[in-house]
Amino acid sequence: MAEVTAGMVKELRELTGLGMMECKKALVEANGDLKQAEEQLRIKSGAKASKAASRVTAEGVVSAYIANDAKSGAVVEVNCETDFVAKNDDFIAFAKNVAETVSKNNPSDIAALSGMAIANGSGTVEEIRQALIMKLGENVSVRRIQRYETSTGKLSSYLHGSKIGVLLNFNGGDEALGRDLCMHIAASKPKSVDASGVNQEDIATERRIAIEKAKESGKPEAMLEKIAEGTVQKFLREVTLLGQVFVKAEDGKQTIEQLLKGKGATVVAFQMFVVGEGIENKVEDYAAQVAAAAAAAIG
Repeated sequence: MAEVTAGMVKELRELTGLGMMECKKALVEANGDLKQAEEQLRIKSGAKASKAASRVTAEGVVSAYIANDAKSGAVVEVNCETDFVAKNDDFIAFAKNVAETVSKNNPSDIAALSGMAIANGSGTVEEIRQALIMKLGENVSVRRIQRYETSTGKLSSYLHGSKIGVLLNFNGGDEALGRDLCMHIAASKPKSVDASGVNQEDIATERRIAIEKAKESGKPEAMLEKIAEGTVQKFLREVTLLGQVFVKAEDGKQTIEQLLKGKGATVVAFQMFVVGEGIENKVEDYAAQVAAAAAAAIG
């Protein structure tokens, strides 16, 4: 049997990103053949990733990357199962590298991203993801990505801790304005830049509710449409970026639209990701499971 040296273990760890004992065991099983050991570990890590795929990943981080010229950038959400792993340095580094990969390579979707060589690493995004699953013992998934590129304006980003991230594409203004806008978006959570981006079903729902409430309160039929329109406009001011009052407005009245006009700036687009938003994290009732198992055993 070939001797497995510390140097061989170190080299295999660098290739796979896996633990020392796992690498040593693989080398012993492969009789010192580095390539065979690497292949076996990747097969095993792939199998482990497949088994973990059904587990809910509602924790994680949002990460962002913007090129030095501020002309391209990306924001991504990378998920795991527990907040403990979300604070792991390797997990955080993976998310940062994924954001940079998206920015530089412009994948059409997550499937295309998976096969791309990861930034600042050796291997594809999928290979590194599987190795991370093997190392951390939790499911890891790239859930959402957004990339912007501009030739006329600039990009800005803001991360509130690691749970909320904003990427902004805007024209005019300066870096300080971009950061202020990103922070406002993170705090006020607008649904779109203006009314054209608001779901028409949401608007119809607000209108319908307003009419029904007005009827119940005894308002005359002739006033219903006017009341409904007023309600809809109030709703649009609340959910559109341009309609919202700027969180740093000294008078408490200046809207984002007014702020932008004063700076000679416009917002092209923005994306905000909140970790776990929309994911139903199943809560296990272990006591009920034990009771059910006991009842089944008695039966």
